[in-house]
Amino acid sequence: MKRTFLKYTFACLLITFYSAISFAQAPVSITGTLKTNKVAPVKLFRVSEGSVYEMAVAIPGKDRKFGFLFFPPYEGFYVLGTGNVYSPNDNYKFYFKSGDKMSLEISDTSYTLTGANTRENLQLAQWHQLTNPLEQKAINFMGKNSIWVDFFPDLEEIAAKAKKFLNGKTTGNKKFDQQMKDNMDWDMAGYAINFLNTPRESHPKVEQYSKYYATLKATAFAAQTKGTYRQPWGKRILEMLVGLNMRQQNIQSANRMETLANTLKLVPNDTLKGDFVLQTGSRMKTITDYHAMLSEFGKYILTDSQQQRSKAIQAPIASLKAGEPGLNFSYPDKDGKMVSMQSLKGKVVLIDVWATWCGPCKAEIPHLKKLEEEMKGTDVQIVSISVDEEKDKEKWKEMIKKENLGGMQLFATGWSDITKYYKINGIPRFMVFDRKGNIVTIEAPRPSSPELKPLLEKLLAEK
Repeated sequence: MKRTFLKYTFACLLITFYSAISFAQAPVSITGTLKTNKVAPVKLFRVSEGSVYEMAVAIPGKDRKFGFLFFPPYEGFYVLGTGNVYSPNDNYKFYFKSGDKMSLEISDTSYTLTGANTRENLQLAQWHQLTNPLEQKAINFMGKNSIWVDFFPDLEEIAAKAKKFLNGKTTGNKKFDQQMKDNMDWDMAGYAINFLNTPRESHPKVEQYSKYYATLKATAFAAQTKGTYRQPWGKRILEMLVGLNMRQQNIQSANRMETLANTLKLVPNDTLKGDFVLQTGSRMKTITDYHAMLSEFGKYILTDSQQQRSKAIQAPIASLKAGEPGLNFSYPDKDGKMVSMQSLKGKVVLIDVWATWCGPCKAEIPHLKKLEEEMKGTDVQIVSISVDEEKDKEKWKEMIKKENLGGMQLFATGWSDITKYYKINGIPRFMVFDRKGNIVTIEAPRPSSPELKPLLEKLLAEK
């Protein structure tokens, strides 16, 4: 019993630490009992940008009881179950806000609320009870041998009941009540499409789809970012919706880029288009292909999160060979103005990755100043990128002023994307790029070497 208590305490401490920056004033308390054939860890997931992420794990004790105590980082949907982040199998959706309490029992095919629970989760439980036949056949389908002949009648019957489900129902929480209808649409779409996209003994032709499938339009589901982003597996469902509509409209593509172009036609929201671009890019094997995709569709990579994901995709596939496009970084200068690699095209670029605490870096400063003076009036742009931590930003600004540092001084805030992309483990590191922003060398001679100036002059002479 003591061992169980320690494991439960660990789950609580972990999730409380994770939520330390939350605005929530009171914790959410979850207590439950696992009534499955096999005892498995129970996991709590948060939802972010249409995907789920594990927050904490509780190991049931000998009595099969488990629990969580956490400050919710947001009010909205969470996921609880014995499954994983990759699919909704054996996972259930709940709604939490500050101070909520929930008590439940989880079985192999469902869950039951017990004891004190919120109105929001009571309504979700009623909705779950109505749609569970679809969930079992479409999501937890292994060993059930369900095919479209028996699934479609269930789908049409429950879709009809869903239209009246909210009649006379309200929880008093306006935020939840406004989201519930949207949530029901996403759930129904997820069940309907997941059924078609999972292994079956028999699959229907498009003309055999039941009437409900004609109501599923990716353009409607993708009208707003928030609709997709607040749903667990929202991006996954949207991807399946696009695939469904392509089959319904007999849209065929000759290659990956054409598939992406056709996909984006069915997605009206630019941010969500960016997610599809990144999804396509994550499957690419060469940086050349990735940059070819960016040249056509990179305009849809809009948010900071998308830009970071794009850089993370590029780093493993970048060969960093001469002629390969350089990373399109974007960092602030000492006045806060953002400068990107893209904005430097047309110049021969010398990048110096350094830090104020780095002795060898500071030893190169006089030589770098001398080189800058000698290159004055040419198309050479010297860019010094500091990898000092945020706490040393003022120290960096003071050094710029004290040492009268020239060129373009940018602040990367620690060992950020540029060091990861170019696999920089030590500084200083000097890199040279041509007028098109392509790599010349990521291991350039230092300014103190007589070899650097002739290299820059040679690039200046090239047209």
